[in-house]
Amino acid sequence: MIQTRLVQIGDRFVGDGYPVFIIAEIGLNHNGSVVIAKKMIDGAIFAGCDAIKFQKRTPELCVPRDQWDIEKNTPWGKMTYIEYRKKMEFTKSEFCEIVDYCRLKNIIWFASCWDELAIDFIEEFCPSLYKIASASLTDVELLIKHKAFNKPVILSTGMTEFEDIEAAVDILDKSKLLLAHSTSSYPCNNDELNLNVIRTLKGKYPSIPIGYSGHEVGLAPTMAAVALGASFIERHITLDRAMWGTDQAASVEIIGFMKLVNNIRDIEKALGDGIKRVYNSELPQIKKLRRINSLKDIYSAVY
Repeated sequence: MIQTRLVQIGDRFVGDGYPVFIIAEIGLNHNGSVVIAKKMIDGAIFAGCDAIKFQKRTPELCVPRDQWDIEKNTPWGKMTYIEYRKKMEFTKSEFCEIVDYCRLKNIIWFASCWDELAIDFIEEFCPSLYKIASASLTDVELLIKHKAFNKPVILSTGMTEFEDIEAAVDILDKSKLLLAHSTSSYPCNNDELNLNVIRTLKGKYPSIPIGYSGHEVGLAPTMAAVALGASFIERHITLDRAMWGTDQAASVEIIGFMKLVNNIRDIEKALGDGIKRVYNSELPQIKKLRRINSLKDIYSAVY
């Protein structure tokens, strides 16, 4: 029985035979600013992306208690780490403004939620899908809560080996699951990207769309991931890689993202369908260069 590697996200299908689903992750690169977030949304649309991704945390649940009072230099001056983490999270009214902006601009948005309260927060805005970050792949309660909402889920697989991936896949709904190969270093060295894992995952999970979440510097590895069969890709987007933030160095600026999208679309065309054929553009060359038109006809006549 042939299995279909396909998941519907909104009015889009993601999987083999469909255009690569390109995600611009804003993540925390907005630095707590709705204005910056909107500029990144505009930039992602300008670049030709299909979706925007945010992150959502409840700082009191996600920051270890022994790190709360550590002082940190921030764009807003020196403050405790827990204060900084709270300042990076959008309020309900701010997030409502951002979601309304995405809907106005007609672009899919979603978020990776790092705790159960964060899922409840995001669910109020009716996202088309969710992302489970690599750091949360082993969080059983979080996985179960995601499954309960019966929506498509992208599961990122950085920091894990196959045993943990298999356990997480068994918990989630496979009919709505997408797997993203990833290495969770920011930025990641090329010799640790291990892009051939994309092929391994495609062989291991024939009914699940496989994609790539990249944190490298540059664009070539992400394009190679598409050539290896990634059905979706995700890269961090930024207005300026020199901005404040730990993810900025592994992010792609707007013009770079536009180049990435354009190159991915060219790669899709170039990959074709795998069926060997003679193209009309080759016919003049056959007439001009070939002494014998068809070897199979001669072979059939002789044998």
